[in-house]
Amino acid sequence: MIITVFRSRMKDGVQDEYGATAQRMSELARSMPGYISHKTFTAADGERVTIAEFEDEASLRAWSVHTEHIGAKRRGREAFYAEYDIKVCSVIRTNTFTASE
Repeated sequence: MIITVFRSRMKDGVQDEYGATAQRMSELARSMPGYISHKTFTAADGERVTIAEFEDEASLRAWSVHTEHIGAKRRGREAFYAEYDIKVCSVIRTNTFTASE
């Protein structure tokens, strides 16, 4: 499994346009072969973190070079993001726990 950690801060006044773009990218990502999940969290200081999971590097790469995603990334740099940082990680080990009721 490949995990991408996308940390970002938004520019002021871009929420409406960004929201529509983010919704479309979310729908598109879900349709990609090898997609597992993604979630976005916003910290009290405004930093946003998106964690995306794909089955393998080839699946993530297909998402990365999808034509519509390339356009959204370009628009993000031009208009939406004050800054961002992306880390792509391979999962070495996973442990899961669910409490019984």
